[in-house]
Amino acid sequence: MTLFFVAIAAGLIAGISPCILPVLPIVFAAGVATPDAVGAPKSSWRRSVAIVLGLVLSFSLLVLVGSEILSGLNLPQNTLMWVGVVLLGLVGIGFLIPALGELLERPFARLIGHQPSATSGGFVIGLALGLVFVPCAGPVLAAITVLGATRDVHFETVLVTLGFAIGAVVPLLFIALAGGGLVHRVASVRSRAPMYRQIGGVVLLLMAVGIATNSFDFLQRDVPGYTSVLQKKIEGSTSVRRQLSALKGTSAKAVSGSLVSCPSASPGLVTCGMAPNFKDVTKWLNTPNGQPLTMKALRGKVVLVDFWTYSCINCQRALPHVEAWYQRYAPYGLEIVGVHTPEFAFEHVVSNVKAQAKTLGVKYPIAVDDDYATWNAYDNEYWPADYLIDAKGVVRHVEFGEGNYSLTESLIRRLLVAANPSVKLPPPTSVPDLTPFLQTSPESYVGYRYGLTYLDSSVAPAENVATDFHFPSTLSPTTWALSGIWNIHGEEATSVQNSKLEINYVARYVYLVMGGTGTVSVSAGNGTPPTIIHVSGVPRLYTLFHAKSSSTGTMHMTFTQGVQAFDFTFG
Repeated sequence: MTLFFVAIAAGLIAGISPCILPVLPIVFAAGVATPDAVGAPKSSWRRSVAIVLGLVLSFSLLVLVGSEILSGLNLPQNTLMWVGVVLLGLVGIGFLIPALGELLERPFARLIGHQPSATSGGFVIGLALGLVFVPCAGPVLAAITVLGATRDVHFETVLVTLGFAIGAVVPLLFIALAGGGLVHRVASVRSRAPMYRQIGGVVLLLMAVGIATNSFDFLQRDVPGYTSVLQKKIEGSTSVRRQLSALKGTSAKAVSGSLVSCPSASPGLVTCGMAPNFKDVTKWLNTPNGQPLTMKALRGKVVLVDFWTYSCINCQRALPHVEAWYQRYAPYGLEIVGVHTPEFAFEHVVSNVKAQAKTLGVKYPIAVDDDYATWNAYDNEYWPADYLIDAKGVVRHVEFGEGNYSLTESLIRRLLVAANPSVKLPPPTSVPDLTPFLQTSPESYVGYRYGLTYLDSSVAPAENVATDFHFPSTLSPTTWALSGIWNIHGEEATSVQNSKLEINYVARYVYLVMGGTGTVSVSAGNGTPPTIIHVSGVPRLYTLFHAKSSSTGTMHMTFTQGVQAFDFTFG
């Protein structure tokens, strides 16, 4: 039940994301263009509810069993999408030409035994909408999509699917009610009723054609993913990922040590084991003669495995960065493989993938992963998702969703230099990052017990042994680095001689738990004079920096001998 409510929240986030922009005019116009156009106010809200109920039903069935139904009938996987487009177009024509509308309604009249009402007509529109509704994907939708495609549907899957669908259509319900409210306000003006009906018909027709031709992709791409940070916060937590693993029949213990436990968006390079090979690929695109690639054959190259699907707007907004990296670094030892794992049935069609890849300018190799075999081999849960692999075949960085492009590129450059120390890389790419950045730096522990996850250092520190550190030439985003002699223990690091620390931060407040006795000179890197902090007594929290709003910078700290640094936190 916890996952059910998480699914509702995930659906709500998807329902206010840029991905639903194409269906908003349809829902509003359907609410306005009531067949009788001057019906009682009661029918307006009933029709609006019927629209969203139809959408919930058809979208849920499409996700859970749509692919299996089409396979059983030996029909192309994009058949249902075209059914939805055609149905929307026919309803639009029916609004424009009442006589034709009555003709189109006759099959439904025979089916239900009486002339369709405004409510039943709204339900039909909702059914059609559900077949063309493509919300932004997060881990929840990804999990139920994979379960549906792999025929692993059970009660919990249905429950979570309904939760997501209900959450996603709540915003659409308000849009439909707004359209119905407009009908109520003009109900006394009967002479205008045909005009509103015809306007609704034109909107339905235009939107059906636009959806069929992917004409609205540019609009969805150009609107920043303003819900991305919220989506990651709700769906990307460890507890949710564990519950999704359980939903897929994979216990946390079973996936221990796999890529599921690899930290996402770690600011430094990590070690997450050997990269799985590409498994049961349906077809290879953009390789010589369609020949398959293997991880073994790619040894010696730095590899970026990018999971994507062509209708995913999140993926489309990330593609310019991935394509720029391929063009810039392929001559220097980078290979990118786009693993196209379909989210919806129509994305299984290889010809669709090939055509859309060409439209989107994807020139690097593509593995068409229709059976989710490579997706499952990587324990993946996101569109888009990037797995950065070093020249020895080890996964060194994982990034889920949009954003953090400069970090990923900096790590690509580090691995290229590590693979070939004599390489002279060109300047970094300059594709603008339009992802809203509303988060703060991650909590960073300075002691061994917590793995030194965010320490950016070429020197391997030895526990409880004084070590001489050196700052890196460039500090990776949201990481910290040491200079001078430090002694790192389980809980903290103690300054010994010429001890300095730098940290890249994104925050309004920066705090550090410190103990021991001495002073710390703090420069926030924003032009203000250094601050001297006197440390003494038992370890406690010290405020290093505060500002009126969140900012990004590099903080420089100089420690006298004997000061202990425990834990950075941010607010």
